[in-house]
Amino acid sequence: MADEVNKTAFLEIQGRMIELTGKLKQVQNQMRNKEGEKKRAYLTLEELHQLSDDTNTYKSIGRTFVLEPKPVLMNEQEQKLKDSESAIASLQTSKEYLEKQMAEVENNLRELLQQDPGLARQIMSMSVM
Repeated sequence: MADEVNKTAFLEIQGRMIELTGKLKQVQNQMRNKEGEKKRAYLTLEELHQLSDDTNTYKSIGRTFVLEPKPVLMNEQEQKLKDSESAIASLQTSKEYLEKQMAEVENNLRELLQQDPGLARQIMSMSVM
């Protein structure tokens, strides 16, 4: 009876670990994408700063380019930069939360395996097959 309870608890912990790992990878990918967006916006702003105010600037919309005043493009890039920074901060908070959750699940697994050393042997014998 205790073996079944421990096996069930192990399977729940394992499922939670897999779920958290997936979410953590997703958040890390989103952070990488936002970092790329932030860098593109920053570099575009740097290039726009070098242009004189009367220079014709174009904005890409799909496959079409539209003439836009330089200040409009600069405002858009500054907004993209700010949005990326706030998204990165939010994702960082989510990442830290998920990492804490992972540590908690790992501790739960450790405690379970310490309570039932036979369960560890069963798990190892199952993974060898």
